[in-house]
Amino acid sequence: MKNKTHKGLLKRIRITKTGKVRHKTAGHKHLRSGKGGAKLRQMRQGGVMADADAKRLERLLFRRLRGRTQPRAAIKRSPSPAQRRALVAKRKAEATK
Repeated sequence: MKNKTHKGLLKRIRITKTGKVRHKTAGHKHLRSGKGGAKLRQMRQGGVMADADAKRLERLLFRRLRGRTQPRAAIKRSPSPAQRRALVAKRKAEATK
């Protein structure tokens, strides 16, 4: 049977192109009157999830997430169409030798 991603989680977070997890700050929806203006402005800004929490989400999403400490070089990027054509041409040239 195929693994399914947690749809409720996907509605609450956004995974950036580099694999970091963006989320809304907790405590911003109600009971605002007791909080100061500076605190509310800070909460308006979305946060980036810590590495330990992002690692916990990997099991719900069935995929690897980058986190903040992992280098960008660790991300495997798919080649652009031009790079792909160059790779194919290179392989054909090697095959004909």
